Amino acid sequence: MDLEKFLEESFYVDYENENIISKAEELFSQQMNAVQKAKAAYEFVRDEIPHSFDKQPAAVTARASDVLRYKTGICHAKSNLLAALLRSQGIPAGFCFEHITLVNDDSMGYCLHCYNAVYLDSRWIRLDARGNKEGINAQFSVDKPVLAYIPRPQYDEYFIKGIFSCPDTGTMKMLENAKTLEDIMENIPDCMSIEPDII
Repeated sequence: MDLEKFLEESFYVDYENENIISKAEELFSQQMNAVQKAKAAYEFVRDEIPHSFDKQPAAVTARASDVLRYKTGICHAKSNLLAALLRSQGIPAGFCFEHITLVNDDSMGYCLHCYNAVYLDSRWIRLDARGNKEGINAQFSVDKPVLAYIPRPQYDEYFIKGIFSCPDTGTMKMLENAKTLEDIMENIPDCMSIEPDII
């Protein structure tokens, strides 16, 4: 399996940024193995970087370094930061997606939810660093995934097949253009604009 794409530095997964380098030095030690590093990075992004819709911040972020700088982001942006921290340590990290409702039912339509796939111990595990709150309790697990959202077929929610090496292009463009959380709610895509690297 070619994992090189899942280790690349990019515009949105910009792990060569000095602030991400500094945070990595703070989070990780040479004594830690890959699983321990993944857990530390995951819990930092999940717990210390509030989801934008929970915090209601002024800033809209997309790049990993901006998520770290402003300490906020929606799931897609937080996934960029987790991928950046892990890739900085040589741990392959990708992106996974779900088609879910914008609110508790389908009255306001749908969106793409993003979380990470991480290659540990010769297999992919799924980690969702969206951030926990009432009704959401995602956890670090190397066995069965413990994600933020379980798809509800009655609302046409489902997992999108595959693992992607880069964030969704359409969603990133939306975040770049958005000025407010209302802009995100009105314009967030509900379908993929790229193809998976691994099916």
